Amino acid sequence: MDSYIFAPPVYSSVPVVATPALFPVRRILCVGRNYAAHRREMGGDDRDPPFFFAKPADAVVGPGDAVPYPSRTADLHHEVELVVALNRAGEDIAPDEALDLVFGYAVGVDLTRRDLQAAAKAKGQPWEAAKGFDCSAPMSAIRPWTGASPTGSISLTVNGETRQSAKVEDMIWSVAEVIAEASKLWRLAPGDLIFTGTPEGVGPLVRGDHVVGEVEGVGALDFVIA
Repeated sequence: MDSYIFAPPVYSSVPVVATPALFPVRRILCVGRNYAAHRREMGGDDRDPPFFFAKPADAVVGPGDAVPYPSRTADLHHEVELVVALNRAGEDIAPDEALDLVFGYAVGVDLTRRDLQAAAKAKGQPWEAAKGFDCSAPMSAIRPWTGASPTGSISLTVNGETRQSAKVEDMIWSVAEVIAEASKLWRLAPGDLIFTGTPEGVGPLVRGDHVVGEVEGVGALDFVIA
């Protein structure tokens, strides 16, 4: 039996709808600017191949848990997203094979320190501090799924006011295309989560804000910024 100089960390996990079993999180990949209107909102207008950034597995915050306002930012933003949960491995796969890797879907919010991201972009520096901080990936329970990926409405409200509203089918790159492209860059494996991008309407959050994100047919995510 292996021994360690201290106890290894416990796997981050996400609940699964209608079962006591938990989904262990291996890593989190995120797609940037995958809705045309959001891409324009952030200063672009094209269909380049999807680009990825990552969050650590322990950035996950499960449903029902408070989400703390992070340090070193005065401009925390919400980005509601459809999240894909994988339970099979795949490497360099084609889009028509990609959905075979999918266990289910969830609603996630990619929290972003927008001021730190803007400063990093201006200097050509990486985004980790802006995207991969503690508790930056609140998620709903994962809904097991077979067949075609969700295409319905995706929305986010803050204190009852709608901030983001679109259709998942508005994505520039489909779920299958995103998974296939990711598999060319990494060997995907069970436990991987992919945040598939956010529609237009991203905006600031402050302490006390009540955030509700929804994806039609998948579920809802409800949390408060503490």
